[in-house]
Amino acid sequence: MAGVGLSAGVIVVRWEVNDWKFLLLRAYQHWDFPKGMVEKGEDPLVGAKREVEEETTLNDLNFRWGYEYRETPPYGRGKIARYYIATTLTQEISLPISEELGHPEHEEYCWVDYVQAVELVSERVKPILAWAHEILYPHQES
Repeated sequence: MAGVGLSAGVIVVRWEVNDWKFLLLRAYQHWDFPKGMVEKGEDPLVGAKREVEEETTLNDLNFRWGYEYRETPPYGRGKIARYYIATTLTQEISLPISEELGHPEHEEYCWVDYVQAVELVSERVKPILAWAHEILYPHQES
């Protein structure tokens, strides 16, 4: 992937009151799943787990559907974002201060259902969200 930055993250979900809730983080006006740049020589899955913990303090991820992933088309300066799916039992998360930035990377977080998530995420992320929905609800129409 010469010249292309790979970002890796996780679609974190919780089972809550008979429905899956998605964890979204907001930076400026953009809502997305926890993710960040994969470091040189780092396995993307390891990078995705590291980024989730750095951005949210979550460290109880369960990749119950395996390690399949989906990627966005290139955006920005050719960056690609790769997303895995995992569950957590944790509801309350923290948005810790980034040592690099001196403040948290995100202003807020929320747990939302699929319909709310579709309204919040960018067009670039919607196909990723739809893929996750198919995994979470294998026999339902979207």
